[in-house]
Amino acid sequence: MRILSIQSSVAYGHVGNSAAVFPLQRLGHEVWPVFTVHFSNHTGYGAWRGPLLAPADVAEVIAGIGDRDVLGDCDAVLSGYQGDPAMGAVILDAVATVKSLNPAAVYCCDPVIGDVGRGVFVRPGIPEFIRDEVVPQADVLTPNHFELEFLAGGEARTADEVLDAVDAVRARGPRDVLVTSVRYDDNDAAHEETLELVAVSDEGAWAVTTPLLPIAPNGGGDLTAALYLAHLLESGSPAVALGRTTSSVFAVLEATLTAGTRELQIIGAQDAIAAPPARFEVRRLR
Repeated sequence: MRILSIQSSVAYGHVGNSAAVFPLQRLGHEVWPVFTVHFSNHTGYGAWRGPLLAPADVAEVIAGIGDRDVLGDCDAVLSGYQGDPAMGAVILDAVATVKSLNPAAVYCCDPVIGDVGRGVFVRPGIPEFIRDEVVPQADVLTPNHFELEFLAGGEARTADEVLDAVDAVRARGPRDVLVTSVRYDDNDAAHEETLELVAVSDEGAWAVTTPLLPIAPNGGGDLTAALYLAHLLESGSPAVALGRTTSSVFAVLEATLTAGTRELQIIGAQDAIAAPPARFEVRRLR
């Protein structure tokens, strides 16, 4: 497959395109990375260097790809952190162009807004832009639990409430939704030590439960979105994509924990990306 990935890039470490491109390539796909920023490292360090690219410059890069008459061969557009509404508009324009040339192409959006414990961490106006403008255009959406609640407009603290929230979001456009880092408010001690990922489509809903590892490195969501898109397009099955993605990402996180680093060990765990181990049960929820 050919994937146009419009995201940030860092020279050191793995976030944005620096977390998505190599795993997609390792799975055998052609990736056309377009950078929205090019930083020395991710901003979680508190200090970084490098340019935040102007939306007009990003649009020029995409237009240049179009000049090669290849956008009609694009199977999917992938986006993550959007920076500001002007950058989001450039991404949506690219999606519209690709879909006009290839109606079968899909748009996968990782709606980066915030996270549990941190709240909203993007610039003012971005959450509303994603909710009102981006979500209706997305075919595949990969929010975390916090982002799902924002997009659905209410809390989702039980399994049924999570499914209801996903249904509310899907009613506005996306046909496939993957919710990451799901935590439930209940008295089940087992849930305190686990996370769930939930995938929902027209065909049904599925969940995978994994141990909760004591790390939260930057870039995990970027890696997850890229892998889920690839496996979904390749297999046509949300359940298969969920199982493969979860196993690969967990292997990367385990390797990162073992290495004792704050950067994802994508290179060291690449075999688990190329050939995902069948490690976790995929349970059908409905």
